[in-house]
Amino acid sequence: ERVNTFYPIPGLVQLGLDGEFCLVDPSVAEQSGRFREVLADPDTPKLLYAMSEDLELFRQWLNLQPAGVIDLQIGAAMAGAGFSLGYARLVETLFGETLDKCATRSDWLARPLSDAQQRYAIDDIRFLEPMYQWVSALLRDRGLEAALVEESARFANELAGQEDPDNHYLKLRAGWTLSAQQQGVLKELVRWRELECQRRDRPRNRVLADALLIAIAERLPASLKELSNIQGVPSGAVRRYGDTLIELVSRGSTADNSSLERIAPPLSRDQQGFFKQLKRLFRNAAEDADIPMEL
Repeated sequence: ERVNTFYPIPGLVQLGLDGEFCLVDPSVAEQSGRFREVLADPDTPKLLYAMSEDLELFRQWLNLQPAGVIDLQIGAAMAGAGFSLGYARLVETLFGETLDKCATRSDWLARPLSDAQQRYAIDDIRFLEPMYQWVSALLRDRGLEAALVEESARFANELAGQEDPDNHYLKLRAGWTLSAQQQGVLKELVRWRELECQRRDRPRNRVLADALLIAIAERLPASLKELSNIQGVPSGAVRRYGDTLIELVSRGSTADNSSLERIAPPLSRDQQGFFKQLKRLFRNAAEDADIPMEL
């Protein structure tokens, strides 16, 4: 779960093997050396579905990057079931069972878990092995079984790279109009916010919202008064972070930003036309291979 925190809070660990399932309290799993060994073992496949949040949790909770992960949402797409298909929908399509979603938004940190929560948690994993068998059979016939392993590993590594505080400013797409100097300042501000959120375990908007960081980078305030005059910057933030923000602005604006990676701008009209042509070529190739173009 993650509502009022920066870090996701583990509510339950769900394990399954050969049709047997186990629900483990995170405090128990955290103390298990064997659990960590299995997660880190590249030769032990870990079946997940839409795995981005799971991997983020493992990195932040256990300081561990799981190896040997297989994302069956990617596998289902490669098998022709459709791109970004939800777990419940695929279960219904393949196995004819409709999953009860009543416990989805329940309190997973409360103990004891209700019977409905336990059923939901088991349903959330009990179809992964038969789903993997279905995916593997189809991909084996098409010579793509190894591609699923490679694509899952690539996606996992890409996700890990996106969490680097030094790169997070690139996600603030609205900052593309800023100059190199201003984007250098934005990089400093965003990196500081990431570390501050981690230190205080607070969501990003509870510290400073993206739009405010962009506004500060654009205005380049050199004093607390100038910072206070930026529309939307809370007075509490000025009192709490003001001196730090001014220092970050100074550092970013005087740094050598000539080689700074810039935030990608929107495509021009000519680029959009070329992109559409390229997209058609990719779509035709994907249709010939019966693979979603998004992959």
